[in-house]
Amino acid sequence: MFTGIIETLGNVTHLQHDKGNLHITVASAISNELKIDQSVAHNGVCLTVVAIADGTHTVTAIAETLSKTNLGQLTVGSLVNLERCMQMNARLDGHIVQGHVDQTASCTSFKTLLGSWEYQFQYDASFGNVTVEKGSVCVNGISLTVVNSGPDYFSVAIIPYTFEHTNLQQVKEGSVVNLEFDIIGKYVARLMQR
Repeated sequence: MFTGIIETLGNVTHLQHDKGNLHITVASAISNELKIDQSVAHNGVCLTVVAIADGTHTVTAIAETLSKTNLGQLTVGSLVNLERCMQMNARLDGHIVQGHVDQTASCTSFKTLLGSWEYQFQYDASFGNVTVEKGSVCVNGISLTVVNSGPDYFSVAIIPYTFEHTNLQQVKEGSVVNLEFDIIGKYVARLMQR
């Protein structure tokens, strides 16, 4: 369980393909604090730490994960948003995030505003996922509030702190991001289908 509040950025230092899997090595300020078998969200994807060495940690993404996320597009030097799992006695500053990416989306517009930024993302609505204005959505692991919502798109407004401390600074038109839709909204949508 996560909150969507990014702790730090990690820098991909090594990628190793192994059959259908991808081993991702990341250098970060928290890598030495991690433990083997710990869950850490990477761009919103809950992955298990399998190795730690010299200020880096390694996680493995299997074929299923690679098919539903943007992790397969990582290159050496890519920045990834990192968040350790939440502690049950801590405040929930973002929203309930499972670390289970529902699908990806493409950035269709990026605007620099007076002191903020606005992104619009388009996704495949055939999966049945929805957003609502002023609701929550998780983009690359970041808990964000939806500004505008349509049947297959939404937009978010970004404050300077979030822009500077996440990999949204690298997202431009055409960039692919991971989406996790609000868990409560997903359950309501499923119940309405019955």
